[in-house]
Amino acid sequence: MTLCRRQIETPLGPMLALASDQGLCALEFIGPTRAVRLEARLRRWFPAHEIVDEMTPTLARTREWLSAYFEGAAADAPPLDLRGAAFERRVWTALRQIPSGATSSYGAIAATLGAPGAARAVGAANGANPVSLIVPCHRVIGSSGTLVGYGGGLDRKKWLLDHEARAFGVRGAGFGRQGSMF
Repeated sequence: MTLCRRQIETPLGPMLALASDQGLCALEFIGPTRAVRLEARLRRWFPAHEIVDEMTPTLARTREWLSAYFEGAAADAPPLDLRGAAFERRVWTALRQIPSGATSSYGAIAATLGAPGAARAVGAANGANPVSLIVPCHRVIGSSGTLVGYGGGLDRKKWLLDHEARAFGVRGAGFGRQGSMF
């Protein structure tokens, strides 16, 4: 299996994008910690893969989506190839339901998934999210309204939440308050 790779510049630093024939399978801020986790995920979910530097329609659409996002505009997301355990995929689907400018908590997402005691498992699935921003794991905060856990760093998480509040408006919630989605 061949995965195509592109580095995409953003206002928060470069991101690495990887696409399979089915869709975007990784979008990460570049850094040593995330690179190790990404390599492990690729070995598990994309065995016998090779990575080539090649622009594909999915990667071009990802670049367009990121550009629109950082400009505060809406755009259609590229097709996704999200591979993970069944619970992880359920969490990632729930994350995509949190509107721009809103937040939720790990416990609220767990309750929505019918597993009210699984806040830690939701946190682990959130941390395993391979497609940052498009699957908006940065919109999940602690139950007390505090910023907790983000693979790209808490400074980026705060910037992203503030950006969404300014660009997309606060839809029933905002940074420091849980959204009405969950």
